[in-house]
Amino acid sequence: MDFIGTGAGSLHMRAEGPEGGRAVLFVNSLGTDFRIWDRVLPLLPAGLRVLRFDKRGHGLSDCPPRGDWGMADLVADAAAVLDAEGAKGAVVVGLSIGGLIGQGLAAERPDLVHGLVLMDTAAKIGAPDMWESRIAAIESGGVEGVADAVMERWFSRAFRAGRKGELALWRNMLTRTSLTGYLGCCEAIRDTDLRESTSLLRLPVMALCGDEDGSTPPDLVRETAALVPGAEYHLVRGAGHLPCIEQPEMTAQHLTAFMKRIGHV
Repeated sequence: MDFIGTGAGSLHMRAEGPEGGRAVLFVNSLGTDFRIWDRVLPLLPAGLRVLRFDKRGHGLSDCPPRGDWGMADLVADAAAVLDAEGAKGAVVVGLSIGGLIGQGLAAERPDLVHGLVLMDTAAKIGAPDMWESRIAAIESGGVEGVADAVMERWFSRAFRAGRKGELALWRNMLTRTSLTGYLGCCEAIRDTDLRESTSLLRLPVMALCGDEDGSTPPDLVRETAALVPGAEYHLVRGAGHLPCIEQPEMTAQHLTAFMKRIGHV
């Protein structure tokens, strides 16, 4: 099992592909672990050094006490994964909160990031009062209490109707997430506004969004892409908040084309 130690404990990670290959770091969404990328990875060009990790409080990673950490620490964790690999100039693919982490990483450690892919994310996600309401609901009823509503935001109508057995497994992933880790990440999102720092980024950026995303709708993702000069934006048809699960082929095609355009493959 691969892991790295940080000041907050152990982070579960996985490195695949040849050592010395161009690095691609995948950063997961809230309530998921790095298995969400499983369908995309086999469709990417050979020779890449693919890095994945579970955020603190997600998957197999440790979780410090709630209130002791925030977005800056999540960004530092991502940097630690790249530093442990000696990877400079990676393409960072961030989904939802992973996109916030990616934006923060590009601003704080530009030596580590050659290109940035922002999937179903924004520079600011939701208003503080919305997050306060969600946090209160989870404190009262646990993640289970919000799981059905989350599934409606995560997946398209067709997926929820036609793939109920699989839907149940993704719901299990959500509800089995550490309560402390989930709430800590909710608080990190609540307190994060990267619109100013993201507008100062000057690197290749591609934004993707599922056309049925109920968490970060297409217009919000498009507005974030517009903050960075030259950033491109693509809509992924037939997907909700997690195009890597519903539309892995289309997601991989966009990632591959982007990496080719910026000379990463």
